[in-house]
Amino acid sequence: MSTKRYAAKFENLDEIREHVGEQARAAGFDEKAIYAVQLAADEAASNIIEHAYEGHQDASFKLRCEYSKGRLIMTFQDQGKSFDFSKVAKPDITADLSERKIGGLGIYLMHKLMDEVVYKVTDSGNYLTLIKRKD
Repeated sequence: MSTKRYAAKFENLDEIREHVGEQARAAGFDEKAIYAVQLAADEAASNIIEHAYEGHQDASFKLRCEYSKGRLIMTFQDQGKSFDFSKVAKPDITADLSERKIGGLGIYLMHKLMDEVVYKVTDSGNYLTLIKRKD
């Protein structure tokens, strides 16, 4: 298990992708699964930076990665603005790009790439857990 704190800045996305890729590789995931994990982590971190911490310059979040019972579990914890996951509309990925509404694609991708996506809000912050099973 590893836990790291990251400044909520887009320039940290490369380091985050590299870190989760290393964790997935160490757990024995194949390259396709590693790519999925990295892309989902990138989307999760981007949403925290852009939406939870919108306008906050000195914010940070934690990322915990663990491998247990054939599953890579990534948990993002932040103290930013929370949101209602159920109110995010599923994007129309068949619509022409010029007609698509902005937003929702990152959450859609996380659900497509990962086996489980759980979001909860507690007194100690927002928790987004992404789980990928090793098949």
